[in-house]
Amino acid sequence: MRNKFAAQLYTVREELKRGIRPVFKELKDMGWAAVQLSALPPGYDPEEVAAALKENHLGTAGIHISIDRLTSDFDSVLDEASLYQTKDIVCPFLPDYLRNKEGYQKVKTLLNEVAIQAPGYRISYHNHAFEFDTEIEGKSSLEYLLEPTADNKILAEIDVFWVKKGGRDPLSFLQPFANRMPIIHLKDMTKDERRTFAEVGTGVIEFAPILEWCEKSGVEWYAVEQDICPGNPMDSLQTSLENLQLLAKQLQK
Repeated sequence: MRNKFAAQLYTVREELKRGIRPVFKELKDMGWAAVQLSALPPGYDPEEVAAALKENHLGTAGIHISIDRLTSDFDSVLDEASLYQTKDIVCPFLPDYLRNKEGYQKVKTLLNEVAIQAPGYRISYHNHAFEFDTEIEGKSSLEYLLEPTADNKILAEIDVFWVKKGGRDPLSFLQPFANRMPIIHLKDMTKDERRTFAEVGTGVIEFAPILEWCEKSGVEWYAVEQDICPGNPMDSLQTSLENLQLLAKQLQK
């Protein structure tokens, strides 16, 4: 399990502005096995990203690509994914105008079409809490998008914090997505009334049973993301990694 922990680069989006190579080196030195590509600086050079991955022997735990780019620039998305040696392409967010019944129906059709266009890749959807605000066919729009049926090619990238924020129990919510979730997003929630982002292992979410389930259910990468950190994001990632490594050690006894 310890070789499956990946740092989600949105956490260090400000640090990346001082250079991709030095940030990747710091993450590798910290002990991360991989990164999940997201929030790269404007005008970044994909060749530089690929070189930084190779230099630091970092794996690629998928790449986050906006819904707009998936529809307008898909050929170059595939080129990048190939360059980074990943087959996981994740839609990470939906703009306001798509957060309604018709919008989710459109997104489900679109992501399935994208998956059909690229049979050698896996197309996943990453949730927030807003998907729980809309009901479609008697279920939340998130469950509608990720419905585990043979004809639905959209895989899950469940973010346990946002499931908790949406009023659901993360462990229970994961159950239908066994072997349909190559990557999971781990982040914790503070114990106070703010219910905001926290380092893994310091908040209210119980990660041991989640990790146990993931190991039995086909999860290949554990991507750690902290949208807002109380101080230096590198320090937050260090705390999360240390706590995860401790949990992994305990679970493997």
